[in-house]
Amino acid sequence: MPTPRRSQTERSQSTQTALIAAARPLFAEQGYAAVPADEIVRAAGVTRGALYHHFGDKQGLFRAVVEQLETEITDELKVVLRAGEDPWTAALAALTRFLEVCVRPEVVQISFTDALAVLGWQEWRAIEQRYGLGLITEILEAVAADGKLIPAPIPELAQLVMTACGEAALMIAHAEDPEAAKARCLQALVALLSGLVKDRV
Repeated sequence: MPTPRRSQTERSQSTQTALIAAARPLFAEQGYAAVPADEIVRAAGVTRGALYHHFGDKQGLFRAVVEQLETEITDELKVVLRAGEDPWTAALAALTRFLEVCVRPEVVQISFTDALAVLGWQEWRAIEQRYGLGLITEILEAVAADGKLIPAPIPELAQLVMTACGEAALMIAHAEDPEAAKARCLQALVALLSGLVKDRV
């Protein structure tokens, strides 16, 4: 029985998936600047033209890798949040997991070393807002609905919390001792964020 022919959409998706899957470990292990486009397309088993067709250039492919990584991190944090006994406990668990994520070599290299330099501050910030800001807003809204959040405008508060978490992530990623930096940042962030919560146990 002949194999059914794939649609153009399926072929395009397959090519994009192959390129991202090939590029991600190369970017993580070698850094963006050290990975030539030819090495990526060779690892993906596609042509250089396919890279340009689907992503425009190597930078466009890198952007897709960053987006994939951010999506995975956000999904991982959502799982942690759903397992919490209450919104504040869940928030602390998610914060702890986020800082644990920040010491992963792949995240350090792609998200906290290359992303800002390759994509520029505005685009890097936009990606962070697209993923992190929405999640932080959900957390604050849940804590507020539980009656535990002090009176404060949530959109502005979420922006400030995101900035604090992002700064902590960069501190950890670029520290000589990331594990020690993670412990200090967690202590500092918990102290900072605890001021937002009423009637803590």
